[in-house]
Order: sequence, then C-alpha cells, then structure tokens
Amino acid sequence: MNILFLCHGNICRSPMAEFIMKHELKTRGLNGHYVWSRSARTDEIGSDTYPPARRTLSAHGVPFSPHSATLITQADFDKADLVLIMDEENARDMRRRFGESEKVQKLMTLVGLDRDVADPWYTRDFELTYDDIRRSCSALADFLEKTAK
Repeated sequence: MNILFLCHGNICRSPMAEFIMKHELKTRGLNGHYVWSRSARTDEIGSDTYPPARRTLSAHGVPFSPHSATLITQADFDKADLVLIMDEENARDMRRRFGESEKVQKLMTLVGLDRDVADPWYTRDFELTYDDIRRSCSALADFLEKTAK
C-alpha cells in the first residue's frame, strides 16, 4: 500500500506521521508498503521537520531522517492508495486541487473519531499530536497486518 500523509506545511504533523508509520511497519516486520508525506500549502517548502516535532519523536524512540517539506503533486496523489490528512483545511485543499476522492481520509477516522489532529504549530502540544498520530498509525498497521495474513 502507498500511504501519503498530508498537512498544511509538512514540517510537524505529516512528517511525524510518516516517521511514526515507518517505525510501526518496521517494528511489526510489515514490508512492501511505501510511506511518505507532503504539504498542502507552500509556506514551508524546503524546511526540515520542526525541532519540537523532532524532539517529540526522539523522546518516544521513533527514528527520523532529514526531511524537506514538499508540496503535493498530481503524481503523488495518483501514486497514493491512501491520502491521510490532518484537518478540514487539508480536506478543502485536496478537493480544490484533485476533486472528490475516497482515498482522502482524515487520520483520526482510523480510530473511529471524526475530528482534526490539532496543529502543534499553534497549540504547542506536540505530545497530544504525537499520541493522536501514534494511535491512528497503530490502527492502520493493525489493519495491514490482518490483511497480510
């Protein structure tokens, strides 16, 4: 499965989700999945993962690598089997650029919640964001594990 995570700037939530999901898949020995992240907007193009996000990942033992915020392209959208967005603003951006698509889903729907992942750029609560993302990625990994059997 090709899994694309998307947020506003691709420096906090979506790279956190990318690295958490990659770690989850590796820990479970689930191979054959491609995971990456992109931005919906151009604000932070070229920026690395925001330092507090990196510190939060480190505190939880999630490895990460240098990152460069990148705007989603049509090729990214076409390649993705699943586009996991963080909030309603992302949903509007995706509809405006790519039209309606069932492959676009809010990340929190993976744990049965219809709410946004709060943007820690504004809330400064990177732990809450980490927990939301970790729970959702774990649920997705559970699904992938079950379907692989």
